[in-house]
Amino acid sequence: MSQDLEPTHYRTLFLSDIHLGTRGCKAEFLLDFLRYTESQYLYLVGDIIDGWRLKKSWYWPQTHNDVVQKLLRMVRKGTRAIYAPGNHDEWLRGYTRLQFGGVEVVEEAIHVTADGRRLLVMHGDAYDAVVTHARWLALLGDGAYTVTLWINRHFNTLRRRLGYPYWSLSAYLKRRVKNAMQYIVSFGDMVTAEARRRGVDGVVCGHIHHAEIRDLGGVLYCNSGDWVESCTALVEHYDGQLELVHWLDRRAFGPIEADAALDLEQEEDVPEMADA
Repeated sequence: MSQDLEPTHYRTLFLSDIHLGTRGCKAEFLLDFLRYTESQYLYLVGDIIDGWRLKKSWYWPQTHNDVVQKLLRMVRKGTRAIYAPGNHDEWLRGYTRLQFGGVEVVEEAIHVTADGRRLLVMHGDAYDAVVTHARWLALLGDGAYTVTLWINRHFNTLRRRLGYPYWSLSAYLKRRVKNAMQYIVSFGDMVTAEARRRGVDGVVCGHIHHAEIRDLGGVLYCNSGDWVESCTALVEHYDGQLELVHWLDRRAFGPIEADAALDLEQEEDVPEMADA
């Protein structure tokens, strides 16, 4: 592992598609990122907990619990946290206007940057035709994606044994498949069209596991990526500048064993749910 970094304090941190409860979740890398990150605002932009996978089989290692504890600890230390659920944690949409351990659950939000731009924050699954009109196909695709991640996990186990760093097979395949790229472009067009219709300056979303910041016809499109493939976060600096942090590149991880990668501090118990 590379040398330790100095902690960075951002105005806002956007995280999406962590998929706690799945074997593909890179919880150990996210915990490392959170060790070096503080923020005034925290947006959890959907698919934080993977209810789809947990319904099929229970998987919840200590590192996944540590992620929840770490996020709640940020709230206890003064960070304002807002959770906009996605399709994999859609059951939380029945609890909007409530708080879980100080985390506000909302359908969507408007974030105003330090330089005055208004950004629509939402997961984005409502603008995915496969999810909204063919749920069976989305579930089938989720199964194929899970198989790819299984191959990816064992592939990287071999890479670690040979002394090579982590490399995402699923992200590589997504970049190389023409239809996947067309889907990414189409999704960006759909969510920015909605932002334009509402008269805001941009949109922050997740859902497609493809981190990106770009201008689409005068509307800023920001996708915060994921913590399954790319290990990325969207951050806002105190001057309003938005940046994508690619944590695997920033830390330059060497070959590590996931179970022993980090010296993680013990967190306190999860607080009970309270009304907003």
